[in-house]
Amino acid sequence: MHDHRKLGRELGLFDTDPLIGSGLPYWLPDGATVRHALEEFIRTAERRAGYRHVYSPVLGKRELYEMSGHWSHYRDDMFPPMELGGEQVLLRPSLCPHHAVMFRSRSHSYRELPLRIAELGGMYRSELSGVLGGLTRVRAIQLNDAHIFCTVDQVGEEVAGALELIRSAHAAMGIQPTRYRLSLPGPGGKYVAAPELWQQSIAMLTDVLDHSGLPYEAAEGEAAFYGPKIDIQFTDSAGREFTLSTVQVDFHQPEQFDLNYIGADGIKHRPVMVHRSIIGSVERAVAHLIEVHGGAFPTWLAPTQLVVLPVSAAEARPAEALVERCRELGLRAEIADYEFGSLGARIRQARLIPYQVVIGPKEVANDLVAVRLRDGQRLEPQPADELLTRITELIAAQHRTVTFSAR
Repeated sequence: MHDHRKLGRELGLFDTDPLIGSGLPYWLPDGATVRHALEEFIRTAERRAGYRHVYSPVLGKRELYEMSGHWSHYRDDMFPPMELGGEQVLLRPSLCPHHAVMFRSRSHSYRELPLRIAELGGMYRSELSGVLGGLTRVRAIQLNDAHIFCTVDQVGEEVAGALELIRSAHAAMGIQPTRYRLSLPGPGGKYVAAPELWQQSIAMLTDVLDHSGLPYEAAEGEAAFYGPKIDIQFTDSAGREFTLSTVQVDFHQPEQFDLNYIGADGIKHRPVMVHRSIIGSVERAVAHLIEVHGGAFPTWLAPTQLVVLPVSAAEARPAEALVERCRELGLRAEIADYEFGSLGARIRQARLIPYQVVIGPKEVANDLVAVRLRDGQRLEPQPADELLTRITELIAAQHRTVTFSAR
């Protein structure tokens, strides 16, 4: 497995600068392309699964986080308050308080539930300098977050559906979890005091895991301060385990924010809040993808999906026309110009690009393209439109592999 900190910089995906600060990487064009492709992949999967997307501010008043419990249980990991117009405002450490406020802003009927809202949003953690590194431990995080507001009876189905969505997304990304962990509370005072609700939420998650057939391990002391979690663990290039995806059951914040819906009996009821993240932070997900794939990303995720290599100046215009056709179809294509070395040297330089298309005199004369795959395999010469149709269909099929079974 590759070290993403080294390879990511060599491939021109991201970098850091002391003037910007520790734990604040910036994304270069190819890295930004990978990030955008991953974000769109997740948004598409969520839309197909019935989620609706929102945007919320990255700042909130101190009172918001006092109400959610973050200020009393999570203050050491938050940036200090800023004085603004006589009020204290903080960079948010999580998106869930904002989503709870959104739910509270409108009245809801039981017919609307489960209500699934999702956001790819920024959050901020005051990480110590000694633990910062690459994309895995950063201070500014783009989180793939979602919250499902549902009835108690719907929790099991929603947790199971979230697990299925996560598992199929991982398969499409070409990554494999190390283990599944049931994260439970441990000794100490960092958890909200509600023993009955803890027992109920732990029982719900345990039941889903038992019926899923997934092997899992229970771990005390790893729960969120407001509830237990199913954490999906991965291992990095240094052998360190980390959490990428998670599903959590939360009775605490609906109570804190006085959330309710009108039931079939015409009476107000308290919803349950299921927290769910498919890929955790975009930064950590891309770091793992770099390490697993060594820069040879799946076609749908690759910064450049197709490179066109004209043999000489005579094929430059057909090569440009082919790249333009690719871009019209939404494919990411570039030209490896003949002026930048021999054909063999250019092919080696393009070794991580999924499709390498060579255009020489014979291909121009027969209106065909010669295709090499990055594993060295050569395909039969074929019409360009036939190739591009097949690539776009393969990418679309890959996106459709992400599934979700809940209603």
